[in-house]
Amino acid sequence: MVLAGAGSGKTRVITYRIAYLINHEGVAANNILALTFTNKAAGEMRHRVDTLLHRGSSRGLWIGTFHSIFARLLRNYINLIGYDRNFSIFDTDDSKSLIRQSMTELNISVESVPVNTVQGLISRAKNSFILPAEFHRNASDYNQQKASQIYELYARKLKENNALDFDDLLIKPLELFNAHPDVLHELQDSFRYIMIDEYQDTNRAQYLVAKMLAVRHRNIFVVGDDAQSIYSWRGADISNILNFQDDYNEALTFKLVENYRSTGNILKAANSVIGRNLRQIKKELISHRDDGEPLTLIEAYNERNEAERVGEQIRTLRQKQGYEFRSFAIFYRTNAQSRVVEDVMRQNKIPYRLFGSVSFYKRKEIKDAVAYLRFILNERDSESLLRIINFPPRKIGDVSISKLKEFAEERGITFYDAIRRSEEGGFQARLVNALSSFSAVIEALKLLAVNGTVFEVLTELFTLTSIPLLLQAENTPESLARHENLQELLSMARDFSDHNPDAGSLGDFLENISLASDYEETQDSDNYVSLMTVHAAKGLEFPVVFITGLEERLFPLHCYEPEELEEERRLFYVAMTRAQEKIFLSWAQSRYQYGQLHYSLPSMFISEIDSSIVQTEGGHQLSERHLKDKPSTGISPGSRGYQQKPATPSGGGAALTPQSPRPALREGVMVHHALFGPGVVLDVQGSGAKQKVRITFRRSGEKTLMVQYANLKIQQ
Repeated sequence: MVLAGAGSGKTRVITYRIAYLINHEGVAANNILALTFTNKAAGEMRHRVDTLLHRGSSRGLWIGTFHSIFARLLRNYINLIGYDRNFSIFDTDDSKSLIRQSMTELNISVESVPVNTVQGLISRAKNSFILPAEFHRNASDYNQQKASQIYELYARKLKENNALDFDDLLIKPLELFNAHPDVLHELQDSFRYIMIDEYQDTNRAQYLVAKMLAVRHRNIFVVGDDAQSIYSWRGADISNILNFQDDYNEALTFKLVENYRSTGNILKAANSVIGRNLRQIKKELISHRDDGEPLTLIEAYNERNEAERVGEQIRTLRQKQGYEFRSFAIFYRTNAQSRVVEDVMRQNKIPYRLFGSVSFYKRKEIKDAVAYLRFILNERDSESLLRIINFPPRKIGDVSISKLKEFAEERGITFYDAIRRSEEGGFQARLVNALSSFSAVIEALKLLAVNGTVFEVLTELFTLTSIPLLLQAENTPESLARHENLQELLSMARDFSDHNPDAGSLGDFLENISLASDYEETQDSDNYVSLMTVHAAKGLEFPVVFITGLEERLFPLHCYEPEELEEERRLFYVAMTRAQEKIFLSWAQSRYQYGQLHYSLPSMFISEIDSSIVQTEGGHQLSERHLKDKPSTGISPGSRGYQQKPATPSGGGAALTPQSPRPALREGVMVHHALFGPGVVLDVQGSGAKQKVRITFRRSGEKTLMVQYANLKIQQ
């Protein structure tokens, strides 16, 4: 096992080993299996090997992603487990379509369990090599119970179609090996040298296949870094790399700790933070460079001020030190945070590009919500109307829309008038009811928009359509990210309403959005500031890095369990080790979240950095007490409690914070959670700082939360 620290040149390790085995040890190319995670990485690996072998060919080598290599194996042997070798591989859309068919046959409506939720649950089960029978036995909450029924039928339908989904490519080899040991022995004999890149990102299915193939010759060579394991939400299991020595007790471990990327102070900061994690293989990165500059802390009074000060630092460094725009990267924990940064970059004419995402105003859920607002303002806007008429789904299909258009033309009325007068058109009662429900929403919003604020209109839109609730109910990483984006739009509306009490019309608000969404980020140049989440930054490097939003419950993000907190710390470590020369850490004392102004505490990660290598923007060294003396927040600075000033939440309720007397949590009590919504306590476990509560939420199913971090509000 090679533990390759950030910036230590790990990309060379596997390629040089392959070349050495072939050139110096006489190993046949077809005895080597090299696995990685992306097509790009596999292509680069093959290209490097070609270059190193001098003969310009890696023919015979098994180099590729887990999915591509396993698909290749299955083409040769899958007939042994009841499939034809010409099987189809279903993509995500194909998979969803088959899940919908299965749900229809089982009389399970997509309203009760969203298709995306079912697909996510089945995918996670497959990645953990949990087959339908086991999944059914262990299904606990409502969503899992329904998904277990669908999983079984979906698996049968895949086989009837002679098809595999992407996750099947990982688990079918395991089924094959278990059913036909002779095939496993043949492959074990063939793959005498197994190499795996990014081993910390493997899931259970990938781990099991690799282990079964390696058990005969026990010649497995893995490269990775447990400190950069940040994909548990995607199924990655850090225990695979942590327990490698247990699986192969005769294995040798090598640590690559010399970093060729970052200055000494950057690595000192990164080492001091990651050293707090308990689940890790200890190592400390050593810089190949000098100490460099201290880290700089930016303390802003709100998120806009934070973005403005980041922009000021970019301009200053360009003027004084000659940096190009391409030298800068701005990181944030969630995609929703990009909105304010994008706005400030545009206003200051700083070219930028988003990576791993689309511009905030071009995201589907934002365009959908804005289309509602546009139509409320202008009911002749047919493009917006066509976008929203069936969002959220109202079962108003293309055929119904065509008939409505014909009806409008016959009567000489607008399309929206046709909707309002649909009972005159002889349409089916179901369609008339759906159209009446839609027009009732529009009319209510139009009435509110006459005297209401933009924030009030948008809040009512979300209430009447339940769009955010539907995204929450899906409970997938993608749907929750879309939910966060809608909440950011709500925060933007609240900010706009608060700062334009007299002149802040809906038209003005939409005009700002239109101007922003038309901005061409890169301006046909490759010289731009890079904006991205920390997850998207893994594997990249930049001379100057800004890590923004370093506040409790934002970064780290909603941590209820020690394992989650450790992964957030690894994520922060990844962010810091992207920087070559300079790091700016920033946090805002207040931030609009979910349409409300919240007061923040600085992230615990800032205080975990050696204060002697952190300075303020004014160039003063950060004192040990600096971050603890923040009277403006109105919160006891010593705790990791929720960062909002005491306030009455919508719907009432007593907030459970470390600073207030804690109302009794007990079985049967109704509570409210900011993300999961209303729920009922099932039981309470433990006491004090380790107290946990098990709750069944109306929309999100059953959850177990740490009480001191959950910010639960008892409904009184």
